[in-house]
Amino acid sequence: MRIEVLFPEYCCLFGDLFNVKYLQLCLPEAERLDTSLRDQPRLEPGGLVYMGPMSERTQEKVIKKLLPYRDRLKELIEGGTALLLTGNALETLGSYILREDGSKLQGLGLLPIYAKQDLMHRHNSVFLGDWEGQEVTGFKSQFTMAWPEEGAKGLFRVKKGVGLNKKCPYEGLRVNNLFATYLQGPILPLNPCFTKSVMAAMGAPDTEPAFYKEVQAAYQARVADFYSKVK
Repeated sequence: MRIEVLFPEYCCLFGDLFNVKYLQLCLPEAERLDTSLRDQPRLEPGGLVYMGPMSERTQEKVIKKLLPYRDRLKELIEGGTALLLTGNALETLGSYILREDGSKLQGLGLLPIYAKQDLMHRHNSVFLGDWEGQEVTGFKSQFTMAWPEEGAKGLFRVKKGVGLNKKCPYEGLRVNNLFATYLQGPILPLNPCFTKSVMAAMGAPDTEPAFYKEVQAAYQARVADFYSKVK
């Protein structure tokens, strides 16, 4: 099993590479492959492809880099390979990003979503949502809001906090085994229930997350705290 991390030297904001480090603890037999922006992505079926949050300038570089691999990414998504996108990484696979000057940065067009930048106002919030009957917590820090297009399927139902935009009832997107979310945290160590689902999509459905007793206790305490503070 392989975990391919796309462009970790750039797509590493908010400590989200600890999603990968945690998966390595959960699945010690998995091979980690870090693909630099200078390298050719492997993008092979099976395992997991991960990409984390990045700067707005880096988004342009990432889209340019991945454009020749668009069809391969589409095959992976349609074939059920697990992909995890956190932070604004999902925008690179969307339709476009609308800049403040009205120009559009075209995305890869693989996800039914578009985003609008507002670089003078960073949105910061905490989030509580529903994932298959269990709660998910996380944090948001972003200069964009996103709008789903026809056919979009949300990832987490909003219980408290903000979804893809302030009026959207869900956060993130799911397409087969592609999980795309703005939530940071990092999300996997914070949410053992969601981690189990990601590992199942990777082909390890019966594996218990690392330090499960401890992360479950921390998760339950965090959910209780969110209920008391988030409106």
